[in-house]
Amino acid sequence: MMNDTMIRNTPIDKEVVNSVVKASGIKDVSISTIREIVKMVNEIEIITGEKFIRMEMGVPGIAPPQIGVEAEIAALRRGVASKYPMIDGVIDLKNEFSRFLKLFINIDVSPEHCVPTVGAMQGSFASFMLISKFIKKQNTTLFIDPGFPVQKQQHHALGVPYESFDIYDFRGDKLKDKIESYLIKGNISSIIYSNPNNPSWICFTENELIIIAELANKYNVIVIEDLAYIAMDFRQDFSKPGQPPYQPSVSKYTNNYILLISSSKAFSYAGQRIGMMAISNTLFYKESPDLYEYYRTNKFGYAMIYRALYSLSSGTSHSAQYAFAAMLKAVNEGKFNFVENVKEYGKRAKIMKKLFTENGFSIVYSKDINVPIADGFYFTFSYPGFDSSKLIVELMYYGISAISLAITGSTHTEGLRACVSQISMEQMPILEERLKQFYSDHPIN
Repeated sequence: MMNDTMIRNTPIDKEVVNSVVKASGIKDVSISTIREIVKMVNEIEIITGEKFIRMEMGVPGIAPPQIGVEAEIAALRRGVASKYPMIDGVIDLKNEFSRFLKLFINIDVSPEHCVPTVGAMQGSFASFMLISKFIKKQNTTLFIDPGFPVQKQQHHALGVPYESFDIYDFRGDKLKDKIESYLIKGNISSIIYSNPNNPSWICFTENELIIIAELANKYNVIVIEDLAYIAMDFRQDFSKPGQPPYQPSVSKYTNNYILLISSSKAFSYAGQRIGMMAISNTLFYKESPDLYEYYRTNKFGYAMIYRALYSLSSGTSHSAQYAFAAMLKAVNEGKFNFVENVKEYGKRAKIMKKLFTENGFSIVYSKDINVPIADGFYFTFSYPGFDSSKLIVELMYYGISAISLAITGSTHTEGLRACVSQISMEQMPILEERLKQFYSDHPIN
């Protein structure tokens, strides 16, 4: 590695980067939140006038479907903006989402048990709030990491304890003993993971989902399955309504589940902050006397809608619900292929991973059990001789931004997460040029 005292010209003024990082007050950049990195990079861009290759935040890089935009405009013209939405959601949305679950996951969930949320993040927050109080002795969440960093931040805000492990070394049959080593203690209330996984992009197999489901049944634990990137494992075609293959899901093997599905990534509708929560038909009607102390009801589904979600927001954006309903209706009827719309991310990932690996970087989570990791919304990378804190700042000198795996629960704290969504094909030559300079300036011994 080049001696840090040597002077070199980089695309972004080093002194500006150092000044902004110092002014942030964050002593270790590797534990910066996504939004903190966003703020720093915004400031650097304003000061220098130079544009970054921005890989730190999962912002959709595809235009929202016109059918959703038009439906939302029509709803606004009907005057819905002046009316509070019902907490449990617009009927059309509930019905279409229930159909969507049947057509793309092949599960049956009553429309009554399908509830809109202000993004999947509100869904997870409400789930942690409620489930940690459902059975008093079971108050701890188990994260199958790496995972979405904000969900742990939500735990800190709520004061809900959690445990976690990095799944990478416990794939396949090894997953059973690892999970059971936590559940056997009797304090775990829920298990949460994303599939495909943010940030590693590993995808759980049917066998792994069966293991999770069987253990959830055995220990009376609720599985929170985050499907923010539903159908985005592009190695299989999940785009045909009512035809296999279907999106792999734990919901096929247990009734102890909540599914969280976002409009942000798969439907490119992030700005309107709408997602959906599906509570299994069985779990919705479960009761626990411990719940009454906090929610004045012992019924799980009722408490979720009229106590937990209501305490966080007086409903989900009225007009956005009509937008999501219209998109789902078109998808369900085979008129809009939402998967085809986002395959662009896989194409970008393939090019970007090649550029990184050709210039000295390694893919951290490189295998999905025994096959190469899929090309999708995220990938992970590292560089010899750098920990994540140093690598984040060093890459900023070259106009490249990313977040540390340290905040995702990964044991690979040397690595960073790259999101491909904001990098257009036109920017690939700029990324290549900057990576080549980085490689030249930091030769690997």
